[in-house]
Amino acid sequence: MSSVFFYISGHGFGHASRQIEIINALGAASPSTRIVVRTSAPAWLFTRTARTLFEFIQGACDTGVVQLDSLRLDERATIQSATDFYRTLPQRAEEEAVLLRTYDAAFVISDAPPLGCSAAAAAGIPSVVVSNFTWDWIYEYYPEHLVDAPQLLPVIRDAYRRAGAAWRLPMHGGFGPFDQILDVPFVARHARHDRAEVRKVLGLPAETMLVLSSFGGYGVNDFDPASLDCLDRYAVVFTERAAGSEDPALHGAAGSHQHRAGSSDPAAVDPTQTGMFVIPEGLLYGSGLRYEDLVAAVDVVVTKPGYGIIAECVANRTAMLYTSRGRFVEYDVLVKEMPRALRCEYLDQESLLAGRWRAALDRLVTAAPPPERPATNGAEVVAEMICSALRDA
Repeated sequence: MSSVFFYISGHGFGHASRQIEIINALGAASPSTRIVVRTSAPAWLFTRTARTLFEFIQGACDTGVVQLDSLRLDERATIQSATDFYRTLPQRAEEEAVLLRTYDAAFVISDAPPLGCSAAAAAGIPSVVVSNFTWDWIYEYYPEHLVDAPQLLPVIRDAYRRAGAAWRLPMHGGFGPFDQILDVPFVARHARHDRAEVRKVLGLPAETMLVLSSFGGYGVNDFDPASLDCLDRYAVVFTERAAGSEDPALHGAAGSHQHRAGSSDPAAVDPTQTGMFVIPEGLLYGSGLRYEDLVAAVDVVVTKPGYGIIAECVANRTAMLYTSRGRFVEYDVLVKEMPRALRCEYLDQESLLAGRWRAALDRLVTAAPPPERPATNGAEVVAEMICSALRDA
C-alpha cells in the first residue's frame, strides 16, 4: 500500500500540532490512506492527539532554532547547528530516499524540513511544503553568523526548489525558492467541549475572568507567580505535569504548554492563594479534554507569539496577551498580522516577569473584536488537496 509521508520539524511543538490536525483530516477524508510521520518531535505529541492510524519514525529532519527558553534563542548556535546538518544534506537525502521507497511513499508533505523535499526528489516522488515560513528566511535574519557559512542558504533553497509547490499558511514569510504558491486557511485546533463544561470539569470558577499562562515546551525563566498584580479581578491558570511521572501522555500535546522550573512554574504556585489554579495535565487529558478546550474556556492566553497558539486563539475566539520572543523574524510578521484576526495586547518582558499584568489585561478584555474572522478549516482544505494529488498521481 502506498503512503503519504510527513516530514515535520522538531522545532517546538507548533509544526507537529498543525500537521496532526492535517493528519486527522486526511484520515477522515481517506481512511485507507497509509500515513507515515518522520520527525524528531516526541512520539507522544502524536499518539496523544492523533485520531487516525499512522506510523511513526523518529529521526532528525532539520535543526530549527536553538532555544535557551521560550523567550530567548542562541543565534550563533542556531547557524552552527544548521550548517553542520546541511553540510551532509545530499547523503541524508539518499538515505531518506531509501526509506521513502521502503514505505512505498506516493506523496511527501514537509513542514518545513528541506530534507523532505530533497529526499522526495531523490526517490522520484512529488512533494509540497505546508508551512507559514521557510528555514532560509529564518536563517537569513542572522547575517553576521552566516559569514562563515556561505553555503547554508543556497543549499536550503536548492532543496526547496525540488518541491512541486508550497501550500502556504497565513502569517507567512519566506517562500522565495518556490515558483508555485497556493495560499490555504489557518490550520487550527478547535475546542470540542463547551466552555462551561470545561470549567466545571476542571474545577475552575464559572464566572471569573480566567487567564491561561502558556509558555511552550522551552519554558521561560525568572517568573514568580506570587508577584501577580491582577488576582483581585482575574484568576490565572497554569498547567502542570504530574510530579514524578514519566508517562509522556501527561505532557501537553502540541502548541505551547509545557512548563519548566523557574518559568511560569506551577510548582511555585501557592495552592492556598486566591486567584491561582493549577491544572494537572493528567486531569485535563484524563477527563477527555484537550488543550484547545482549555484555551476556549479562558478569556485570555498569556504567551509568546507562535503560529500554533495564535491559530488556536483565533479558532476559539480567545484574546492574547503577548510578550517578545527574542530576535526571530517570524515574530515581526505575527505581531503585524494578528491584530486583524484576534484581540491582542503587548506586554514587555520586564512587566511580564514582574507580574505587572493588570493594566494590560484590563485594556485587552475591553477591546473591540478583531476586524476579520478568518477561516480556520485549513486542515480539511489541505487534506482534500492531498487526496486530489493522490488521485492525479
